[in-house]
Amino acid sequence: MPVFRLILIALVAAISGAAAAIYAGLITIPPRYDPFAAPAIADPPNLLTGWKLGRLKDDPAQCLAVLDTSPLATSPVPDRRTGDSCGFENAVRVGNGGDIRFSSGFTASCPLMVAWSIFARHRLQPAADRHFGSPVARIRHLGTYACRPVRGGTTPSQHATANAIDIAGFILADGTTISVARDWSGDDPAKAAFLRDVRDGACDLFRGVLSPDYNAAHHDHFHLDMGRWGICR
Repeated sequence: MPVFRLILIALVAAISGAAAAIYAGLITIPPRYDPFAAPAIADPPNLLTGWKLGRLKDDPAQCLAVLDTSPLATSPVPDRRTGDSCGFENAVRVGNGGDIRFSSGFTASCPLMVAWSIFARHRLQPAADRHFGSPVARIRHLGTYACRPVRGGTTPSQHATANAIDIAGFILADGTTISVARDWSGDDPAKAAFLRDVRDGACDLFRGVLSPDYNAAHHDHFHLDMGRWGICR
């Protein structure tokens, strides 16, 4: 048997054995580096964060437990079907509480809001501090749930299952306002750089991130979702 094949078999066996031992509790590792542990909002994202977020879709109880540790004001909502490929499950109602307030309340999937909470703490607020020295206090959004297909197509949008949110702008604690429509290609270099930092940081945590760089339909907002396919534009 070729040497490289023996090495490959040994490597696969070692990885499989280690994974089984971790799963069985025979090996203890810090939760942050444990692929079977729930994501922690307080922990900086790492290579396992996306995997952990993906697992929350099929574990509503764990998702809600993680979300309870966030500053968001949320409450579970009953699963609901409103039509073919439309409705939501494992979802929450988000109100106006916590350190960042939204322009209005909305319903969103629990995994989306866990991803948002990690993003806000570890990507959004640090970007605001770097560029302006003031935290984000308010978010202007364009909605989450809408029973519709992807624009220009027939495939159901992630909005059809409350698994996406559209972000149009930010208001900082010092009163500074940043608008995706106005400032992405505007005259203020600090605001343009901040928006690009926010978009790039979102790509670390959300499955789908669409900005004005994607197409004209997104000229005025960031689309953030936890769908199946990964895209960062």
